[in-house]
Amino acid sequence: MNATDRTPADLLRSALAADPGRPLVTFYDDATGERVELSVATFANWVAKTANLLQSELSAEPGDRLALLLPAHWQTAVWLLACSSTGVTAVVDGDPADADLVVSGPEPGQLAAALACSGERIALALRPLGGRFPQPPDGFLDYAVEVPGQGDQFAPFAPVSPSYDALVIGDTALSGAEIVERALADGRGLGLGPGDRVLSGLSYGNWDGLSAGLYAPLAAGASVVLCRNLDRLGAEALEKRVESERVTVRREG
Repeated sequence: MNATDRTPADLLRSALAADPGRPLVTFYDDATGERVELSVATFANWVAKTANLLQSELSAEPGDRLALLLPAHWQTAVWLLACSSTGVTAVVDGDPADADLVVSGPEPGQLAAALACSGERIALALRPLGGRFPQPPDGFLDYAVEVPGQGDQFAPFAPVSPSYDALVIGDTALSGAEIVERALADGRGLGLGPGDRVLSGLSYGNWDGLSAGLYAPLAAGASVVLCRNLDRLGAEALEKRVESERVTVRREG
């Protein structure tokens, strides 16, 4: 990171300037066998497209609240950084009825809950390679249909203040500056530095999971091996993954 980095979006810009080709997020789903690796440049491109979708197509404005009903997943990480880029507040597992817009995963319970949002509703199929729903859920835009045509570069209509509430987890609201501060402290606590690889099987439903699975590696110039359904992987297979992915820090819960 640079000394001027005050928001998660700043951290991503610094990572992109430093080494766009290095891995940033490697994602596994041990229920489906999916593996996808995103370089800093590829991840940043997804963030830019998603931020453009938010700002231009969904008319989201700074201070709007977005209920984020998604698991620990690489696309969830994209949405968190897109919110930071636009000044939208990401409310993790928030009440859609109290949100200006909602982003839901494909589970029937999530989709049913998300219908309580009176604003824009976006659904993610969470299929390998960012695939579409076979049939989009009624009342929702399919993220995989809407995002590809968005621009590859993003500029907010107005500068995003580091003091705005970038993230809400339970009863705790964190500004962009507070996220960066916490992420740096967590990275130091884990001994992270450039080139480190953090394997995280933690949920994104709390700060520990968000930090280990995104923010701390981003702030430290490290990368994350984000594992969903890690409990389905046997001990021997896990050790092979740790070796093959050159993992230096493990957070398995």
